[in-house]
Order: sequence, then C-alpha cells, then structure tokens
Amino acid sequence: MFGANNQSINQYKKVSMETGVAAANPIELIVMLYDGAIVACYSALPYVQKNDYPNKSQFIFKAIRIIQAGLRMSLDKQVGGEIAESLDALYIYMTNQLIKANIENITEPIQEVIRLLTDLRGAWEEISKKESVVALLSPSRVANTNNFAYLEKV
Repeated sequence: MFGANNQSINQYKKVSMETGVAAANPIELIVMLYDGAIVACYSALPYVQKNDYPNKSQFIFKAIRIIQAGLRMSLDKQVGGEIAESLDALYIYMTNQLIKANIENITEPIQEVIRLLTDLRGAWEEISKKESVVALLSPSRVANTNNFAYLEKV
C-alpha cells in the first residue's frame, strides 16, 4: 500500500527537481548544487556517529560527486581567473576533508565542509541578486541537466 505512494512521491520529487533545473539560471543552478551537497553532508553525520559505514559512505560520496562533477566542472578558469582557481582549490580541499571523514569515521571534517558550503552558497545568493557576475560560470556546463542526476536521491 505505501510502496506505490512512496514511488509517486519520489517521482514527484524527481519531476520537481528537473523542472527547477530547467527553469533556473546558471547562478540558481550553482545554489542548487550547494544545497544538494549540504544536504548530503548533513545526511552523513548521524551515520558517522552510529558507525554505519555503508550509509555514511553513500552520503559522503554523494557530496563529493556534487562538489567534483557539479561545482568544479562548472568553473571556467579561463574566464573566472583567480577567483575560479581559488574556488577550484577550495573544492579539492573539501573533497579531501570528506575523504578524511569517511576513512577516519569522524564528523569534524564534514562539519567544516558544511560551513564552507553554506558560506559559499550565501555568497552565490548575493551574487544572484546582482545578475552582473556570471563570468565565473560556463553556462553550458552548469546548464547540463545530466550534472544534476545525483541530486535526485538526496
């Protein structure tokens, strides 16, 4: 009885997410990626505390995929210059922190990544209000909805 209803809810979430991606501008897409990575990190925390390695790893690697395949791949270092290079280095650092958290089964690196992602998300929200700073992004890379497939199951 509940299985069909749960399937319907999951399908609705998928369609809702796809609609949001299709209607969003490049900066809104970046904010969506930050949201997905933040949710994945928060989702990993209780599993770290419970020593539930499969679920912990699932959410940590989901966050890593979003950071690497979504956020890093959307950077255009030629256009974005030093800022894009700095963001790239920060994304690599976050990935390394998440790997450390997964290997050592500790929450502190995840919490640090959550703080960094939250701060960056806030900055991008401020940028979205100005609409004049899209040079850091490669819209064709960000707008590729295939980059958002890993957000569906958060």
